Amino acid sequence: MGSADGAIGVIGGGQLALMLSEAAASRGVDVWVQSTSEADCAVAASTRWVQASPSDQTATRELARDCCGITFENEWVTVDALMPLERQGVTFVPSLASLVPLVNKLSQRKLLDDLSLPSPRWICLAEINPGSPALPTGWTFPVMAKAASGGYDGKGTQILKDLNDLAHLMRNVRAQEWLLEAWVRFDRELALVVSRDRQGRIRHLPLAETHQNHQICDWVLAPAEADPLLEATAYNIAASLLTRLGYVGVMALEFFYGPEGLFVNEIAPRTHNSGHFSIEACSSSQFDQQLCITAGLPVPSTELVVEGALMVNLLGLHDAAAAGSDENLKDRLSRLRSIPNANVHWYGKQELPGRKVGHVTVVLQEPKAEIRRQAAMTVLQQIRDVWPNPLD
Repeated sequence: MGSADGAIGVIGGGQLALMLSEAAASRGVDVWVQSTSEADCAVAASTRWVQASPSDQTATRELARDCCGITFENEWVTVDALMPLERQGVTFVPSLASLVPLVNKLSQRKLLDDLSLPSPRWICLAEINPGSPALPTGWTFPVMAKAASGGYDGKGTQILKDLNDLAHLMRNVRAQEWLLEAWVRFDRELALVVSRDRQGRIRHLPLAETHQNHQICDWVLAPAEADPLLEATAYNIAASLLTRLGYVGVMALEFFYGPEGLFVNEIAPRTHNSGHFSIEACSSSQFDQQLCITAGLPVPSTELVVEGALMVNLLGLHDAAAAGSDENLKDRLSRLRSIPNANVHWYGKQELPGRKVGHVTVVLQEPKAEIRRQAAMTVLQQIRDVWPNPLD
């Protein structure tokens, strides 16, 4: 099943699908989007829209009839419902079998343990006695609680400061659908976006430094200041995962790095916010990688073609009057575009408080890492003077 004309399908219609569609347009590839609402920001950029829930198997079957491959915007995939289509010959990128261990954080942790890859100590919340809640031996507060599925941008996570917080969580969630992680002391958060093509070749973007604010990415600086051993360790962890899973497609890994070394924090089986800088900064962006792998096109290299880049997220502002004013929005975007070497990506979403509605990537020209970082922090302040982070 599937067409040989090079069109691809994408399940989901948000900004990741939008940027995939933009990458496809530059290569003359048609993109069909399956999403719920015509207001979804990828719909206008796509060749054709299939109006349906991303979990609608019948709609995905329709999508597959005219597409050579189908990829995903996010990991909220009903794998069981799609399995019959894969058995009938539909090409999913990544394959459903390789997604199974990654769509749930509990199975992610088990996979990392099986491969002896470094990650925070963890326990399923269901293993704690609800009648007398207590942390495992050797653990101390605070700890991080995470929903096994469905969490993003700070949703589905809670910092537990004491036993009262733990007891409250256990009273209000399904314990078998949550995990606890021991607190990791870290100096920096890093991210690596990698891809593996249908021939098994692995490529990667530069290792990037990420900065979070209330568990939502604030900014990304690439390349991260890292010695060769750290870069090699991150790459080898990613390559181990890709190879073990037989994974084909784009994957992102988020890391903690500090006194105890490098730890895998999260795995995202898709393009990722931490890789947006690649649109301007690399010979092939993460979206171009996803497109070429899904469409069966030759997959290019991903070298950095500039000295560096800063990516800054734009979140919907809390000022309701500002959010509702078209003129105010035009003024803010115009001021952002006037910053030298700035590239503004506006997703066309309704500007709700705290929601990712766009990002700005600024190409950096300083060859020395220390000076480049100083320049990045200067331009970060320029951006925040125009568009504050509402979480500050």
